[in-house]
Amino acid sequence: MPEFSDEFRQDLGQLFRWRRDVRRFRTDPVDPALVDLCLASFSLAPSVGLSEPWRIIKVHSAQARAAALQNFEIENKKALEGQVDDRAKLYASLKLSGMKDAPVQLAIFCDESTEKGAGLGAQTMPEMRRYSVVSAVTQMWLLARAHGLGVGWVSILDAPKLCAELDVPKDWRLVAFLCMGWPEDDMDSPELERAGWEQRAPHLTVETR
Repeated sequence: MPEFSDEFRQDLGQLFRWRRDVRRFRTDPVDPALVDLCLASFSLAPSVGLSEPWRIIKVHSAQARAAALQNFEIENKKALEGQVDDRAKLYASLKLSGMKDAPVQLAIFCDESTEKGAGLGAQTMPEMRRYSVVSAVTQMWLLARAHGLGVGWVSILDAPKLCAELDVPKDWRLVAFLCMGWPEDDMDSPELERAGWEQRAPHLTVETR
């Protein structure tokens, strides 16, 4: 195993800090080779039972992108209707998706019926397969940020409808819809925090039992 220097560890800490949920993208194209390099990090990610349950679709066609955007807009309108008073005004002001501008859009699924891994670790906790996909997404996100790319996770979606629109196998479950591209600007604090929606906890609370 290589020895990692103090400088590397400091840089890694900065990478964690600068990994942001980006929603404001430039429309400049991203080299497909760079996208594939980031996606290749999935092969290094941990997965329960070595099941590697992630399935990735590049949402590229105008038809597929329009359907995904409409899906978001419908669900975002519903979410706004669930807010009241000042919270509603603040919610309406938030930019919660970069889907109109991001040059790269990815739908990441979990194959719930994969036979790979022979069910090890997923018999008692089947959700571990989805957690494995989340781990892989996080790993890819950090690599993308290290190359200067921004990534935004869109969660205001009707997942079953999107699965149907993308015509994926019935046992695939949507885990993440990701926008990727070059950020309009670089910030080391979350946009929701800057907008006043929520604040980070001042410290981590760990209990001992």
